[in-house]
Amino acid sequence: MTGSTLFSPAPYHILSYGTLLGTTFFHTFVGGIVSFQVLARPQFSLLMAKLFPVYFSMQTALPVVLALTFPGDSFTQSGFAGVLENTSVLYPIAATFLSALANLAVVGPATTKVMDQRKIQERKDGKKSYDAPPHSQEMTALNKRFSVLHGISSLLNLGTFIGSVAYGFNLASRL
Repeated sequence: MTGSTLFSPAPYHILSYGTLLGTTFFHTFVGGIVSFQVLARPQFSLLMAKLFPVYFSMQTALPVVLALTFPGDSFTQSGFAGVLENTSVLYPIAATFLSALANLAVVGPATTKVMDQRKIQERKDGKKSYDAPPHSQEMTALNKRFSVLHGISSLLNLGTFIGSVAYGFNLASRL
């Protein structure tokens, strides 16, 4: 590694992209699924409650790093200015960022709040939220709200993944 490489934004761009795509792919298609299959529901919920803020923070921060380290060429500026002038770069990076930000700031906290409310309701009902029905009206409503929020979060996460892959195709075309 030369001194000029160390101070070039290009390696940081590639490393950030690889980290974003790799963590999103692994968590979505491997880690989350395997964890759900091998952990008891309370341990799985606890693990995800601790992982998601870190995961969504990474998914939110890394597109910003991508925009700041965007490698320009003879036709395009480097950095954020280059991202703004090129919609084939701007749209996937923006979609990735906005999907992750929505999960980090809105959907993730709302889901955690519903999970906490379900734990309280479980104590009141003497029955777990995931036990076979029938459930109290309160638990039925909380389970429905959790399912909706979980579905929205999953779609947002898929948006982050698709945006990352789309940007990867743009990046590959520049190599």
